[in-house]
Amino acid sequence: MSGGEVAGLLVAVFWAILVSFLAVVLVRLAQTLKAATKLVTGVTEQAVPLLGEASATVRSAQTQLDRVDAIASDVQEVTQNASALSSTVSTAFGGPLVKVAAFGYGVRRALGRRQGEAQDDSRARRVVAGRTVPTARRGARKRGRG
Repeated sequence: MSGGEVAGLLVAVFWAILVSFLAVVLVRLAQTLKAATKLVTGVTEQAVPLLGEASATVRSAQTQLDRVDAIASDVQEVTQNASALSSTVSTAFGGPLVKVAAFGYGVRRALGRRQGEAQDDSRARRVVAGRTVPTARRGARKRGRG
């Protein structure tokens, strides 16, 4: 064998090894692409129903929020009505009730004074130096108790 034949044989062996290596790489790449395709298909099959469920959940939450908004506006309206009713009742009955209470207090005090004057003169008041001082208190001051 001549040098050219040996060189040709080496190049042929080199090309055979290179082609074999590239064939193995291509087979592995094909397997990887098949696995990736299966993975993407599986994710797509699972993601589409999940997205549908998420969309339904968001719609349901929006419906519930609309209901809560309606309830909140109704509560606000009831609160305003209760406030208006409270002020109306206060205006209608507050003044007359105060007047009736004051009248009742005055009657009780007048009756108490009449009964007090008739039963006990020791509760009578005397004017001393421009002030009204009950008799019983004045006597206590003289004895050193007041």
